[in-house]
Amino acid sequence: MSQRVFSQFTASLRRGFQSKRTKLFWISGCGAAVALALVSCGTLTHPIMAPPSIPGATFVGSSACADCHEDITRDFKTAGHSRLQAKGKNAEGAGCESCHGPGSLHVSSGGGARTIVNPRKDPETCFQCHLEIRAKFSLPYRHAVMEGRLGCADCHNPHKGSMTKGGGATNVMDVNDVCYQCHTAQRGPFVFAHEATREGCVTCHDPHGSVNQKMLVARNQMLCLKCHFQQQNVSGQVTAPGQLMIGSVNHQRLVTQGTCWSAGCHEAVHGSQVNSHLRY
Repeated sequence: MSQRVFSQFTASLRRGFQSKRTKLFWISGCGAAVALALVSCGTLTHPIMAPPSIPGATFVGSSACADCHEDITRDFKTAGHSRLQAKGKNAEGAGCESCHGPGSLHVSSGGGARTIVNPRKDPETCFQCHLEIRAKFSLPYRHAVMEGRLGCADCHNPHKGSMTKGGGATNVMDVNDVCYQCHTAQRGPFVFAHEATREGCVTCHDPHGSVNQKMLVARNQMLCLKCHFQQQNVSGQVTAPGQLMIGSVNHQRLVTQGTCWSAGCHEAVHGSQVNSHLRY
């Protein structure tokens, strides 16, 4: 057999083998997809997230909680969490007890200590559903929730109204007040306030955690350029409407030495009492 004929023969075998292998992969892939569809489309009759466990306790239903905690259960219908509450018999394990654990021992002991779960002291209860927030609290820069110096309920309302203390999305300044409970120096009032604060502290900061220092949502001067966008007007100058933005060689040199607020230019990022460009 000549070298050319042998090469053609081996190439033909290779193509046949690859074709069969592709069919096998396609069949096995389809089988896995069908199995996944059957599992995902199945009807679940139990909560996906298991409620906290309390040894020896059983579920009694949310109505039993109302006997002592009427002020909480009365307003709970206004809370975002109320949408998760099942009705009737299905409420057992899905209402108050889905976060606080089965309450039979708590009820029989008249509210005895350590007979119920208090999510304010243990954020892991909240993380059962809010998995993405649990991940953020593992980032390098975050609030000290995992250390126990803060709790989810310090900023959030689990039982009443808006989930964020201070109001809804149209009441930004009240939402900022949640941050000002601890960050009093940033409250002001300032003669020249940074306009970004009117949009809310979360415009620049991620309150749960970030890879950037000070929990900033973007790194270095790129944070400022999210609002102070670049616009080329004159050769050699990059400007934003009404103000010079890293256009001159001097500006470029300063920015390379640090951020807009640490290079000696706009130190008072939250507001200034003396300078409209947020100096000093």
